[in-house]
Amino acid sequence: MNLSSLPYFEKWFILGIFLGVIAGLTATTFYLLLHLFEDIFLFHFIGMSYPRPLGEGGTLNFIFHPGNYLLIPISTAIGGLISGIIVYTFAPEAEGHGTDAAIKAYHYFQGKVRWVVIPVKIIASAITIGSGGSAGREGPTAQFSAGVGSVIADLLHLSPEDRRRALAVGIGAGIGTIFKTPIGGAILAAEILYRRDLEPEVIYPALVASAIGYTIFGSIFGFTPVFGYYTGTFDPLRLPMYAVLGLVSGLMAILYPKTFYGVNSLFKKLRIPNHVKPAIGGLITGLIALLAPEILGTGYGWINLVEYEKFFTLYSPLIPTIILLVILPFLKILGTSFSIGSGGSGGVFAPGLFIGAYIGASVGLLFHYLFPNIVPTIAPFVIIGMMSFFAGAGKVPLSVLIMVTEMTSSLQLLPGAMIAVAISYLVSGNNTIYISQLPTRRDSPAHKAEYETPLMETVRVEKCELRDIKAYIDDKVGKAIQIMLENNFMSLPVVNYDNRFLGVVYLRDLERANSEDSLGKYITRGSPSVSLTSTLEHALEVMATNKARWVAVVDKGKLLGIVTYDGIIDAYKRELNAIKNS
Repeated sequence: MNLSSLPYFEKWFILGIFLGVIAGLTATTFYLLLHLFEDIFLFHFIGMSYPRPLGEGGTLNFIFHPGNYLLIPISTAIGGLISGIIVYTFAPEAEGHGTDAAIKAYHYFQGKVRWVVIPVKIIASAITIGSGGSAGREGPTAQFSAGVGSVIADLLHLSPEDRRRALAVGIGAGIGTIFKTPIGGAILAAEILYRRDLEPEVIYPALVASAIGYTIFGSIFGFTPVFGYYTGTFDPLRLPMYAVLGLVSGLMAILYPKTFYGVNSLFKKLRIPNHVKPAIGGLITGLIALLAPEILGTGYGWINLVEYEKFFTLYSPLIPTIILLVILPFLKILGTSFSIGSGGSGGVFAPGLFIGAYIGASVGLLFHYLFPNIVPTIAPFVIIGMMSFFAGAGKVPLSVLIMVTEMTSSLQLLPGAMIAVAISYLVSGNNTIYISQLPTRRDSPAHKAEYETPLMETVRVEKCELRDIKAYIDDKVGKAIQIMLENNFMSLPVVNYDNRFLGVVYLRDLERANSEDSLGKYITRGSPSVSLTSTLEHALEVMATNKARWVAVVDKGKLLGIVTYDGIIDAYKRELNAIKNS
């Protein structure tokens, strides 16, 4: 069955199931590895107790035991060092928080992610977080699920457009699975790519994939929401207070990315090997954790404890509890910035939930003392704080609303949450923790042809740079494969020694052939080509038909050269600048 020939919904229903199964299995593998390294580092090496959320077997009767407390910086430094060595040796693009790398691949690399990123991201992130690094599970899950989507698209010989969609679906399915938020994960797949827009074509397959992944993961680890079940009721008198919380969250949502990328920039300037930078970041995080061990790891268990006002569980050797409650968001921002901004591997979403929860706890506690009858408990402020903070910091207001609702089963809080989210999103402006997000679809290279067709239809191929990349009919298969790999092509034009264009050979056919064979018997003849007078629009259409990033330019049967996708974009930009400057 040729998937590419199926109608959109049939094709993506099948692909959605496939991607969902893979997301469920990879998320399960990562989850088990993460707990393994937590046992090694936190429980056995340091000997400390660490709270888990209610949905993962946690309890509200948790008592903190510091264990060998002074070993915390050593643990986080060792974790950072091991992670740095793994990442920078095998897949440097796996450094950082993962989700942003996947977004960048969607916009700029036609959804391509190297397969080696998948195991590297899983292992390095599990070590970073398991050793106490301040990071989340969603970034790694997003990047390796996106990588799986990209690899599957290549194996099935899907078009670049479909590969991009598969990558985005992988992001949503991975996050929806690991957080047990299938609906929110599906919406996130469409929303996280832009600051002010959505990718609607992604939603349908992401719904299918996220549901399948969630089912697999939940069948193994249970379907209880991560933070348990919130049973409180909505009080409209608290709406103005939620608006204040939205304002505070929006301001903090500016501080988070500015701090994170400030630290990231600082580490990039350090003239030391990249392999050891995460160890330095981990060491600094560990030193911060000596003041407040709550910042270690994902912090999910600490979110649950503050939601239910278990303030006695909070621990610091120096800072009084009420002050600790207020400054924990700032300490978590610093811890995450040094853990991940230094080049460590982990996500920034879960730390965002922690930061938002403790912002909500501080604001809620203030209103509780001022209006105890209206605010008898701070739980709704903790939940809405999570939503409003990351809605602004990540520019994902719709999906974070749904995700936190799924994680807390707090549907009744949605009216207040919507007010807080809207204000936070507005106040935070264009600041985002995902710097590869683009404003709208119009700004994405993935949609250039869609929005630039009028000019594309007037500019001719003769305006493009022609490249002399080809193979001869008598060349060996091995030589043709080498040319393809050097140019990152999946196919190649073939000519005879009179330079007459004969057709195209494809990497998928040559990989199964003997490297000493002659190319002649592997040529696909009758492949479409263009002339110098063809429009750029026509050249792009032929590329799509050939499923290639180049097109042959032929005149009277002879190959003049090839035009690449990048060459077309360059020609378009030159013409556009000429129009602007005329």
